[in-house]
Amino acid sequence: MSARPAESVVDGSKASPKELPSIDFVLRDARVQALLAEHGHTLVAAQARALLEALRERARLGQLPREELATDSLQAALRERVEQRLRPRLQRVLNLSGTVIHTNLGRALLAEAALQQLLQTMSGPNNLEFDLARGGRGDRDELVEDLLQTLTGAEAATVVNNNAAAVLLTVAALARGREVVVSRGELVEIGGAFRMPDVMAAAGATLVEVGTTNRTHARDYAQAVNARTALLMKVHTSNYALQGFTSSVGEAEIASIAHEHGLPMATDLGSGALVDLQDYGLPHEPTPREKIAAGCDVVSFSGDKLLGGPQAGLIVGSRAAIERIRRTPMKRALRLGKLTLAALEATLRLYLRPERLAQDLPTLRLLTRPAAAIRALAEQLAPALGEALAPRFGVEALDLLGQIGSGSLPVDRLPSAGLAIAPRQNKGRGRALDELAGALRALPLPVIGRIAEDRLLLDLRCLEDGRDVHAFIDQLPRLRQALA
Repeated sequence: MSARPAESVVDGSKASPKELPSIDFVLRDARVQALLAEHGHTLVAAQARALLEALRERARLGQLPREELATDSLQAALRERVEQRLRPRLQRVLNLSGTVIHTNLGRALLAEAALQQLLQTMSGPNNLEFDLARGGRGDRDELVEDLLQTLTGAEAATVVNNNAAAVLLTVAALARGREVVVSRGELVEIGGAFRMPDVMAAAGATLVEVGTTNRTHARDYAQAVNARTALLMKVHTSNYALQGFTSSVGEAEIASIAHEHGLPMATDLGSGALVDLQDYGLPHEPTPREKIAAGCDVVSFSGDKLLGGPQAGLIVGSRAAIERIRRTPMKRALRLGKLTLAALEATLRLYLRPERLAQDLPTLRLLTRPAAAIRALAEQLAPALGEALAPRFGVEALDLLGQIGSGSLPVDRLPSAGLAIAPRQNKGRGRALDELAGALRALPLPVIGRIAEDRLLLDLRCLEDGRDVHAFIDQLPRLRQALA
């Protein structure tokens, strides 16, 4: 590709639309031919047309420097457009936000065992619905049911694509066309304006609210039961906690009332902790095993929160209730695919070795990481980051408080440490911090922090030693250049 002769080659002058080369002229260039050989004509030609159209619009507005039509500039711009088009939108980031299980950043990290099982079983045909022992059709639930029975004490289990689907399916299977009794204090709204009353309506059930926002008693449930009642339900409150003059009824008492009237009782547990977190020095979070022992007929919870696996909705409980849920036609529309099942099975197997869990499960490993080790890393990284951001910003290592995230233990905070970045000048502090946050997000491996109290905070709990630390350091020159 040779640049067309310019009528007036003056450095810095603007090009007119008629000076742009044709698409054929661009594609005949030897270096573009290499692009065509690598990526094919369809993609490269489409990006060449888009590039020329963008240049033509700028030329029409008198905003196109003539040097951008030079051979090297056009070829480089085209290659960049091709690479950008092929770049994945879903990409790995460094989560330095202070929230370990961050909903917007993909929630739980998969364990190495789960990643390996994905590679091994997805690289060829697998026994997703094939019983290897009998040589006939199998049930995909069987891949994980026995593990869930062992880990929760439930008689049976089934799985769907997320916990919202688990609640929807449970209500549809057990209470469609009838009433579900829930405390007013548990009519939660989770992320994305997903509200429990809306779930009830979508499942075809009628919601019956009992008690008040802050206080609900056992008699409220008992008095609400009538001939139309199909299910008593308890919902674990996510993302908030009621404090002060409050009263709620536990699962054991609600289950007793339900069973007295021949009704099932379900609880939406949400967070999915399969072990007592107190054993690992963390605040207690209710477990499915506790709820099954309390008499719940159905317990639903998430796979990608405290459980530390892929996105999934896990439903455990009595054999009779789970069988009704399985037979509901909606189940097929909400079932798990082979990728998720492979990752979920591998994650659940880790719980069979609880002594190794804090080492093998990334979520638990990050949650139990000692604050002193995180502070040491902050002290180590502060000088290098300070040099990259000087003289516009100052950097200091300091202790921080993070959180578990995704609705788990919303009040409790995790002692942590990290880096605080503050502009040197008071004027325009907000704009400077926004610019810095944007530059961090624009790095090849995006860095996600949080702005608080006129500083940008980088909580290092989720920055483990190894490749991520090196990647963070290796990007500092690029960050300095972006802010120059």
